[in-house]
Amino acid sequence: MKHSPAYEYYRNVIQAIRTILIGMRISLKYCFSKTVTLQYPDVGPALQPRYRGFHFFEIEKCITCDACAKACPVDCIYIEKSGPRKIDKESGVALGGAVIRYAIDYSKCMFCALCIPPCPTDCIHMGKVHDMSGYTREDMIVEFTELASEGLQTPQPLWMQKRELPEWVNRSKEEWLEFEYSDDKMTGDNAKRRAAMVTALTETEIPKKKKPALKKDA
Repeated sequence: MKHSPAYEYYRNVIQAIRTILIGMRISLKYCFSKTVTLQYPDVGPALQPRYRGFHFFEIEKCITCDACAKACPVDCIYIEKSGPRKIDKESGVALGGAVIRYAIDYSKCMFCALCIPPCPTDCIHMGKVHDMSGYTREDMIVEFTELASEGLQTPQPLWMQKRELPEWVNRSKEEWLEFEYSDDKMTGDNAKRRAAMVTALTETEIPKKKKPALKKDA
């Protein structure tokens, strides 16, 4: 049914007013709500469950397949290896060539999380570290292989390395040191995980599959 131009005009006006009122209702709701100020840095920031902070990297599970680097839209992930790596199903640890370098340039990283889904071993994740500063551009390149040699999965900001820290910071550091974000076969055995992290930096032999014994006919 075709309406007259006058009808279409007034209908558009009513729809415009209705749309504005819906938007203003939401704005006014938050305009008169009570403001809550977090006393940062004494109180930690309120991070949402899907927050995308600086990565934490489980090097012991990385097979250096370059899937994350290929998915990165700004080419800020750098990977070097001495040979192919393969997951050992019994231990859940990658064996084979050494991970020579795994680094991320955070001066280019967009925190888009596109590097996470392609990982076949689920070894790289978006973390909760919300800020990090440096004095040079080189300081913004995090060498995760160097962190792994120290038993760390994620970088620590400069301000977080002070002696006297708020309670929430100490709690966060404790979670990292206890590998609270890692859930695999080594969960609860931190010494074994740290040993596996160091082992990933050296070449190891991939165990060969044992062929099933042939049954002899009676």
